[in-house]
Amino acid sequence: MTDMMRALNPTAPITNEAEAKAAARASAIAIFLGVIWGLVGIAYLLTAGQAAMAAAVASASAESPEAAGMAGMMAQAALWMSIGLVVIQLVLGLVQWAKPGVVIPIIFAILVAFGIVSGLLGLMMSGQQDVPEAAQAPMWQIVIGFIVMVVQLVLHITGIRGARKLDKLRFEAAQTY
Repeated sequence: MTDMMRALNPTAPITNEAEAKAAARASAIAIFLGVIWGLVGIAYLLTAGQAAMAAAVASASAESPEAAGMAGMMAQAALWMSIGLVVIQLVLGLVQWAKPGVVIPIIFAILVAFGIVSGLLGLMMSGQQDVPEAAQAPMWQIVIGFIVMVVQLVLHITGIRGARKLDKLRFEAAQTY
């Protein structure tokens, strides 16, 4: 456990294969953190989020009756897509934990960085657009989401470092035979 705690530090030196494997698994921990946050988002969609979606649908259908029928379908599609993405994250997290590599951490680091940038741009532009209040996420969800993404980014960077070092150590060990 101490190897894992030390390996989660993105600036800690990695000297052996156990530390490299623990550091590479930091990316899997970040993915599991994303799965937990995704489950919180799904729970919100199933409870209070439904009222927000209903208000947004009512606002949209006041201007265009055709939008009312489509909005209900889109709400269900968003829910099922959220569930599907959480399942995909869970599978990729398990793969990264079982067989640490560099590809999954790089992909997720890019996705998390994109999420941070697009979230910040969305917040900067929210006052300029004519978005109904009901369609916006609650502030607690936005703030905790940014915190989770920053922690994930740090853990994915640690995972990239660990996976690269693990590959290097295994390559050097194979060369000595």
